[in-house]
Amino acid sequence: MESEQLFSRSYYRNSYNSITSASSDEELLDGAGVIMDFHTTEDDNLLDGDASPGSNYAMSNGGGVVSSSTHLLDLLEEPIPGVGTYDDFHTIDWVREKCKDRERHRKINSKKKESAWEFTKSLYDAWSGWLVVTLTGLASGALAGVIDIAADWMNDLKEGVCLSAMWFNHEQCCWGSNETTFAERDKCPQWNSWAELILGQAEGPGSYIMNYFMYTFWALSFAFLAVCLVKVFAPYACGSGIPEIKTILSGFIIRGYLGKWTLMIKTITLVLAVASGLSLGKEGPLVHVACCCGNIFSYLFPKYSKNEAKKREVLSAASAAGVSVAFGAPIGGVLFSLEEVSYYFPLKTLWRSFFAALVAAFVLRSINPFGNSRLVLFYVEYHTPWYLFELVPFILLGVFGGLWGAFFIRANIAWCRRRKSTRFGKYPVLEVITVAAITAIVAFPNPYTRQNTSELIKELFTDCGPLESSQLCQYRSQMNGTRAYSDVSSQPSTPGVYSAMWQLCLALIFKIVMTIFTFGLKVPSGLFIPSMAIGAIAGRIVGIAVEQLAYYHHDWFLFKEWCEVGADCITPGLYAMVGAAACLGGVTRMTVSLVVIVFELTGGLEYIVPLMAAVMTSKWVGDAFGREGIYEAHIRLNGYPFLDAKEEFTHTTLAREVMRPRRSDPPLAVLTQDDLTVEELQTIISETSYNGFPVIVSKESQRLVGFALRRDITIAIENARRKQEGIMLNSRVYFTQHAPTLPADSPRPLKLRSILDMSPFTVTDHTPMEIVVDIFRKLGLRQCLVTHNGRLLGIITKKDILRHMAQMANQDPESIMFN
Repeated sequence: MESEQLFSRSYYRNSYNSITSASSDEELLDGAGVIMDFHTTEDDNLLDGDASPGSNYAMSNGGGVVSSSTHLLDLLEEPIPGVGTYDDFHTIDWVREKCKDRERHRKINSKKKESAWEFTKSLYDAWSGWLVVTLTGLASGALAGVIDIAADWMNDLKEGVCLSAMWFNHEQCCWGSNETTFAERDKCPQWNSWAELILGQAEGPGSYIMNYFMYTFWALSFAFLAVCLVKVFAPYACGSGIPEIKTILSGFIIRGYLGKWTLMIKTITLVLAVASGLSLGKEGPLVHVACCCGNIFSYLFPKYSKNEAKKREVLSAASAAGVSVAFGAPIGGVLFSLEEVSYYFPLKTLWRSFFAALVAAFVLRSINPFGNSRLVLFYVEYHTPWYLFELVPFILLGVFGGLWGAFFIRANIAWCRRRKSTRFGKYPVLEVITVAAITAIVAFPNPYTRQNTSELIKELFTDCGPLESSQLCQYRSQMNGTRAYSDVSSQPSTPGVYSAMWQLCLALIFKIVMTIFTFGLKVPSGLFIPSMAIGAIAGRIVGIAVEQLAYYHHDWFLFKEWCEVGADCITPGLYAMVGAAACLGGVTRMTVSLVVIVFELTGGLEYIVPLMAAVMTSKWVGDAFGREGIYEAHIRLNGYPFLDAKEEFTHTTLAREVMRPRRSDPPLAVLTQDDLTVEELQTIISETSYNGFPVIVSKESQRLVGFALRRDITIAIENARRKQEGIMLNSRVYFTQHAPTLPADSPRPLKLRSILDMSPFTVTDHTPMEIVVDIFRKLGLRQCLVTHNGRLLGIITKKDILRHMAQMANQDPESIMFN
């Protein structure tokens, strides 16, 4: 097992078994507490040395607030270095992090009136959130601009080079030329293909073969360099990054995933991977790049560097900035962060996400990487309205998008699972080279697969006009100077259009097949652009078909009602845009954010309804085959402990049926509040692998006192041995306020009350699992203790819930590997 569960095995008692662990994972904690009052018995007098007989012991669940004036952090007489930190592949304790932040905030507010320096520190603390998202936005926009410029240049390097200025790409090279023609605007003396440089000739079979060879050579070189850099320097730089970011934002710790090495290698290899021509995009990985920037800058501010929950607010804003620069859609980026990746999204995070997206978009616009004063290459504007009868083909495109999404998710997950379970997955370099070689060899003969995918989407989105020389617009070029442009749609399509349609059909098949095998390779690989390309191809084909149908059958009642003879009533580019949104929605199951992103790409409110119709149809059709999107499917494939809020729990099980220990399990590992020695405590820790231990009054009473984490206990013992004299193996360990009565010759006792969580969340054994799952989702719990009549029975952990849900869905419960 890749990571032993952080679950505590449960103590078998009265036919109930359970497991141990309690923590919280989200900041929706204010007011979620449940108060349980136990009237004092003889056992209760042992709970605390300062508890007087007859008093009531109040246990507060979930809110992290202990009754009386003893806050969790007030119990720390002297903070122990390292306590409160987390191991790799563990979930954070949101309750403790929230409590730490509140205490820090109270401390700053109480001191700010003492001096000008303290007041300045309070201002710095208040503004640090805005500063960190500003820096994140600046860095995200700058890196996105560099990636866009470098990827365009390296992509054109596969076809030739600009001799007058080596740093110019193909388009820039011909900007200043006076020898370009309308039909061949991409040809100029300054730009030389590899056949011209090597063979000295631009046409002929020899030049075609040479260009073919050089295209394949550069594609393989870029792919090989990318996978080697990832494998050697930053293994976390591969893939899209969005599944892991969703998991991290839910409270999971993956050390190094958002580090500086990952950022550096991901930026470099993303350029190489896109330039290699593989069926992938840079938009998804840009979210990972932006989150790396947010994570690195958060270490400059103690408010975020020392609090994992607060750090995730910065990462939510960073993901919004990433989508903002990927699509030039700041509002869509904020909605993407809210809808797709963020687990917890308070109002102040919404504002900061909006500001980060704004700053990132502004920086990218200042860089102007595409030279069109737009943030993306395929920005388009349409000026013709859509008509009611067009909703039918729009909805059909939505059906296609949902079917494609369901098929892609199943096929890609099956291939990725096969990669993990066979020897083929042990040779990532060979796999990348093989896929890159097949992609380059098959793609070169077809102009629609040879060109950059973003340029393909741009060509498919663009409406035909008098300045368009694309083969898709040849039928519109057959007009004389006296015919108005609004009448040109009366022209039938030419053989050039039919040829382009066949090439698009082949490109559609090619993209579908190669995207399945490309997503998941050990190189940075986004899914947004390939999915949009597939939908845009299908949409353009449908758009041209409807357009020609309207031309040849303009007397049909559908077209007769809205389309005048010779009027320009069908916009094929609009169909491409709707198809792109439908396919991306089918794969990711995004809705609101996707519509807003595509709306910001087009700049027209008029097309909101077609987009909404297609996206919702694709989601409904996709959900009919499975409710999880591609990112959730990859989270489940990797075994991450992600409790999806979109997934419903409809079973009628009770907490006692899920808790541990079970009948066949060993008893629950527990600690008594004042009976253990240091040696006995270390023995329990060394012989178990649990993440934490419930602390009880005694094994006879099983009355719960609190919960102590394994890591905190280990750190506290090491710290005590280093700083306190007289701590020996037979020293008594106590979790109470006052030391127990000991013989005079006893060694110095060790007080561990400061690391004890006095308010672990508890439920009774008869609590329905539907409620328990809801509590875990909304409070972000890691674990929850189970009691019966106030006495400890067992534990339910997040992993137990995920395994139970997998078992109820007839899936393998052992696929949940982490805690």
